[in-house]
Amino acid sequence: MISFLVFVWWIVLFIRFFVANPYTVVWASMAPTFTENDFIIVDKITPRFSQLQRGDVIVFVPPGKTIPYIKRVIWLPWETVKIINDGVKICKTENNIEQCNTLPEPYLTWSVKTEWRCGINDFKIDTWSFFVMGDNRWFSTDSRCCFWLDCYAWSSYEVPFDNIIGKVYLRFFPNFRTF
Repeated sequence: MISFLVFVWWIVLFIRFFVANPYTVVWASMAPTFTENDFIIVDKITPRFSQLQRGDVIVFVPPGKTIPYIKRVIWLPWETVKIINDGVKICKTENNIEQCNTLPEPYLTWSVKTEWRCGINDFKIDTWSFFVMGDNRWFSTDSRCCFWLDCYAWSSYEVPFDNIIGKVYLRFFPNFRTF
């Protein structure tokens, strides 16, 4: 009986540390998609074996911080991004020609506007990092302004791949008042 309980305990620990983690959403930076106190399950395996896509919701810990953040992947590595009055443009340069497309964001409500912050509105990602923003753009501490870390002025912060805990897989026990 004790050996069975030890075996089960090892399976639980393995899943908890290597497969999936439970988290509770803090703050309202991802509203209305995720609200404060939503309970989520984070898949730790998928980001390690497949590429993250634009629009994926991830959990990560920025350097200098100890609490995990939940944000949406907006821009992928090696892209240039421009925040304009009515949204976001993703730009790629091929043969010295810059081609920009407006980012469709169906997860945002019609009233949400993406404004630039900290004096910059063009971002270029040159590393294996991800630019992330919350769905509640007015109240989101995100890559646009360095997560309010001690960064130099006029800078952004891209989330390094190694800082990503995982991709949000499932939401349990959401705040039913929003439905």
